[in-house]
Amino acid sequence: MTTTDARDTVLGRIRDALALAPARERPVPRAYRTGRTLPDAERLGLLTDRLVDYKAQVHPCTADRTADVIAGILRERGARRIGVPPGLDEQWLTAYDGEAQRDSADIPAPALDALDGVVTASAVTCAETGTIFLDGSPDQGRRALSLVPDLHVCVVDLSSVVAGVPEAVARLVPERPTTLISGPSATSDIELERVEGVHGPRTLAVVIRTDV
Repeated sequence: MTTTDARDTVLGRIRDALALAPARERPVPRAYRTGRTLPDAERLGLLTDRLVDYKAQVHPCTADRTADVIAGILRERGARRIGVPPGLDEQWLTAYDGEAQRDSADIPAPALDALDGVVTASAVTCAETGTIFLDGSPDQGRRALSLVPDLHVCVVDLSSVVAGVPEAVARLVPERPTTLISGPSATSDIELERVEGVHGPRTLAVVIRTDV
């Protein structure tokens, strides 16, 4: 039996089983804990702890210093040409003296590898897991933009940081494409040696605006 034949046999049996199964909806339990809140200082501290543990760089700042902090990160990394989503706030780049390329669907994803980095906003962030959610909004861009370049500078407003996963999911629009980021891309080889940059950016710098 060939691989194709075996696959067709398995899928055929699944279809037969589904046809015999009773067509009834089953309620999905929703009894998980929701609505948790934490003071600003605790959310900031917990998120920072998680991000540092994931080997991300964390840069707290006030909103009026956003441009300076972003420019400093890019300068330190030698990023002379970056990509930005089409709806990113232009004020965030006023202190950057390199080239900023506005992304569009017309740019092939492989071409993004020529960029030194990318700057995006974020939709919501979970402090408990240190997870940043991007939802494809104009200030966050398409998924490829945040995955292909080796450096990702992500701006997070403290007001968008929530305590746990249920609280974060409640703020998302289910129909939007969601990307979850927990630190820079990393995996382990067969000897459990950490390898970074395999499936996404090698470096994640998170700018947390504490007064927004």
